[in-house]
Amino acid sequence: MGKRGPKPRWRKFVWTPGFAYAVGLFATDGCMYNDGRHLSFVSADMDLVKTFKQCFGLKNKIGYKTGGYNNKKCPHVQWGDVAMYQFFLSMGLTPKKSKILGPLKIPAKFFFDFLRGAIDGDGSFYSYFDPRWRSSFMFYLSLSSGSKKFIDWIRKEIEDRLGIRGHIGFHQAKNVYQIKYAKADSLKILEKMYYDPTVVCLKRKHVKIETALKKNRQLDKLRASGGT
Repeated sequence: MGKRGPKPRWRKFVWTPGFAYAVGLFATDGCMYNDGRHLSFVSADMDLVKTFKQCFGLKNKIGYKTGGYNNKKCPHVQWGDVAMYQFFLSMGLTPKKSKILGPLKIPAKFFFDFLRGAIDGDGSFYSYFDPRWRSSFMFYLSLSSGSKKFIDWIRKEIEDRLGIRGHIGFHQAKNVYQIKYAKADSLKILEKMYYDPTVVCLKRKHVKIETALKKNRQLDKLRASGGT
């Protein structure tokens, strides 16, 4: 009988805003291999991969992996950690999770940090002027996933905390479900997600959001003063 390898060292994982954010990223763009040890994270955004590494304290090098809808080479990081793998399993993450991911055990205190990570991974924010109404500035916040159960869970968690439901649709071309929140509801979520100007996030997306919110405040002041 051959010698067994060293027994995996158990350790405690401490939840912090940064750790919860990285879990959100992993829930959307991470991968757990079937060997019970290896994990990886891939993103088209190099800054996001670097931030992910920092949040989890990873020292592994960033490589490139071909994949996605456009079959492009994207930066990714892969590492082996049995303890973290088991921890992820305990919270509800699984291998081949894209279509079956469901509710996750995220501490209530860090849910919006987790959500910020999930939206930075597979979410979007866009704004525009609606031509149907004069001076009508609109914006939407959304999150996509191949798993309906995951989207349903996100909706319930947000509804329980903020009393808003959003709208769930199905993007047939990409075969994903999407939950979308319109302007008033988006403002409530964004306030919770960016509760501090120093929170870890995808800076490019945060700047885009802040630019839209600034424009919205300017228009509100203009309307309040009787302008158009």
